[in-house]
Amino acid sequence: MKAVRRILVRLVAGAAVGALAGLAVAQAAPPATAASAASSAVTVSGRGEFKDMRFTVSQTADLTSQAVTVSWSGGTPSTFAGTLFDTDFVQIMQCWGDDDGTVPDNPGPSRTQCQYGASPTTDRGSWPGNDYDDTRRVFYSADPANYGQDDRYGATNPNAPGEVPFKPVSGATVTSNTQNNPYFNRNTTNEIDFARTGADGTGKEFFEVQTANEAPHLGCGTVVKTDGVSRPRSCWLVIVPQGHLDLDGKPYADHSQVNAGSPVSSTNWKNRVAIPLRFNPVGTNCALGSDERPTTGSELAADAMTSWQTALCATGKVYGYTELGEPDTRARLGNDGSSGLAFTTRALGADAGTSAPDDTTVYAPAALSGTVIGFTVERRPRATAPEATQRLAGTRVESLRLNPRLVAKLLTESYRNSPWGAVVGTTAANGYGWAKGNPAGLASDPEFIALNPEFAELSVAETPATDTDLLTSLGHSDSARAVWQWIVADKDARGFLAGVSDDWGMRVNPYFSTNTDLNPTGFAFDPANTDTYPKSDPWCTIPPGTGATEKQCMIDFHPYVADMHAGALHTLRTDSLWKATWDPLASPPAYKNPGPQTVGSRFMITITDAASAARYGLTTAKLLNAAGRYVAPSGVSLTAAAASATGKGAPEISPAKATAKGAYPLTQLVYAAVRPAKLDAAARKDYATLLRYAAGTGQTAGADPGLLPAGYAPLSRTLRTRTTQAADTLLHYKATSTASGDGPASGGGSGGSTTTGGTTGDLSGGTAGDGGTTGGAGASASATPSSAASYDGGKAVQTTAAGATPADPANPLRYAVPLGAALGAAAGVGAPFAGGGRLRLPLRLPLPGERTVTVVPEIALPERLRKLLRP
Repeated sequence: MKAVRRILVRLVAGAAVGALAGLAVAQAAPPATAASAASSAVTVSGRGEFKDMRFTVSQTADLTSQAVTVSWSGGTPSTFAGTLFDTDFVQIMQCWGDDDGTVPDNPGPSRTQCQYGASPTTDRGSWPGNDYDDTRRVFYSADPANYGQDDRYGATNPNAPGEVPFKPVSGATVTSNTQNNPYFNRNTTNEIDFARTGADGTGKEFFEVQTANEAPHLGCGTVVKTDGVSRPRSCWLVIVPQGHLDLDGKPYADHSQVNAGSPVSSTNWKNRVAIPLRFNPVGTNCALGSDERPTTGSELAADAMTSWQTALCATGKVYGYTELGEPDTRARLGNDGSSGLAFTTRALGADAGTSAPDDTTVYAPAALSGTVIGFTVERRPRATAPEATQRLAGTRVESLRLNPRLVAKLLTESYRNSPWGAVVGTTAANGYGWAKGNPAGLASDPEFIALNPEFAELSVAETPATDTDLLTSLGHSDSARAVWQWIVADKDARGFLAGVSDDWGMRVNPYFSTNTDLNPTGFAFDPANTDTYPKSDPWCTIPPGTGATEKQCMIDFHPYVADMHAGALHTLRTDSLWKATWDPLASPPAYKNPGPQTVGSRFMITITDAASAARYGLTTAKLLNAAGRYVAPSGVSLTAAAASATGKGAPEISPAKATAKGAYPLTQLVYAAVRPAKLDAAARKDYATLLRYAAGTGQTAGADPGLLPAGYAPLSRTLRTRTTQAADTLLHYKATSTASGDGPASGGGSGGSTTTGGTTGDLSGGTAGDGGTTGGAGASASATPSSAASYDGGKAVQTTAAGATPADPANPLRYAVPLGAALGAAAGVGAPFAGGGRLRLPLRLPLPGERTVTVVPEIALPERLRKLLRP
């Protein structure tokens, strides 16, 4: 009997020790990083005159509403006839349909099924097209002798232009007046009419890929059944190069006029390069009838949550997501704990005038991202610029440096041309004398030029549509609060807001002054407690030179967008939304939006989130951090800032406290907040499943649905552990005497208690050293386009993805604990045969980093085994 007891002790103790050792191995594993997947980039060669050109599309699979990079080399520099594109430029469009068989070497769609030809119908004074190369208009010729002529359309009237029809995936085909078709227009099309080839023969554009949500007439990504198999509809990216040779192979003789014709003419279409695009499915693909668990909150979590939804959907559980500003999210969860899971960057009760609820709130780190300043800026050299700068004309600026005072100038509408029309020539309107001596816009601000010297040689049309303000979102948000916190942490910015001129004499718009004596409202602006982007200046006027009869105000000159995602999309399109043109023929007469800015001189800046900037290919500015360094958002810089988070419950990242040299100052850590006492056991279990997924596969960076999209940094091991601990807290939650664990409760817990993954306090353990720094936001200032699942304005578009569920992680480490237990048990039993007479307790186990843990097993045996151990 004693021998049996010894064997049982060794068996159980060995198993416990082995399991702990296996756990140590699992915990010591590196954080999730990038998923290994073959690149879907494609490179295709041109033909004929363009045989030396190579065209590369950065991503052709797992596509959604996003941007992809289209680049080329081996071309001839573009030439112009006056201000119009003449020769050697590139045109890009998106099309639907099967191969039309016209180019055997390069399958592609019919030209009637391409979204192209939505160029302006009025106000073409600054437009660089000739009304043929930017439309579907063609001249018919049964035997074409020149590029741009067509051998089919227009045959009914050979002496007049014809038009290449547009055929949508469903609906009536448009055969005439195609510029005014009912399917797409100047403000919605993704076509690129003119893309410049530089002096070195290369060029690059960010092309907006559209799904069936944005372009229903193309239907890309819609699930269709072919030969009994359901698949998302593929589409095409089509590139049409325009050259300098005519059909006879000789150069165009007359360069006083534009020689190019429509890219969809039969002659130009023979040179087209078609590249297939494979989309994620668009639509709701979760099982019908599945119960949905709601989640709400921070837009910073939107792209990640939308991606995770797709993988979790395959498990049979549907998680809804509704975007809501964080302050409103906290108020909602605080008032109604049964509302589900909320994403926030701050704890309940952190907002002024609010308090935490009495019952426990669980906070789980869910995503690490940040607020960014994204931009699309093209170089337009001054006439006096040196040759080296002239050769860069039309190319994109790849880096900007901004400090808090410069951003404060933009947000406070302090540039001379921000209150449009308040200063005309040397005359200032009453109350706007402060603006006369200010720079017209950011690009001419000496402080900005000192940080970005190349702008001394560039010309920018400084209007409300360009560099006099930032495109910002409407409503309360923690992102807006973070921006203002960054501004007020800077001494120079605080002084500027208080009325102190900068070193070059620029003064703050007094309506935003923190000095009561200067502010015309009689109240001081309080940026330290602001979580919106106010437009406080009451300026209104009839814009000079418009001939309008109605006034516009600051909200018209600088419109809001619905959210940061929309801000990134409109910055990609360079559409400021300012209705700058008066249309006296409208009924009634009204202002209208002239559409995106003209290629070659585009300039737009927005405040957005890192994921949206990455998705739409925006370059992101380097911002001045607390260590005095200019840092761009990246996986490394986000993780470095996360180490500075402090506070109880949901530790926050403060721009002033993110003092690491490489820390990005506007980094934000998003928490999933849940009040378990207000949820039933089934809801707690489902939210625990979501948290486990978010802490596991959800932190693997990648383009596939279910992974962590670009614009995020994977959570550190410390943060992921706290998330899984929070999941355990939900799963094993026991209600207090005033709350039922099996249903919604009316109270419970002790005064506003909080749980962050089972612990409270700061997150200093989440250092860059123990966190993943690959993937996510990337490692450079210029983020690359993302392929996160479709998302627009807070409405998630769910797609289907295969993959392991949170309960079955596809990772060998899942076997670490059970295998350790088995080996430990075997070792315990076999110890005597290996020369060990006794199992010695306590045990000291080595851990990574030269640490050890002391183990004193507390063994609980079934009653039938305990009987064998009794003396």
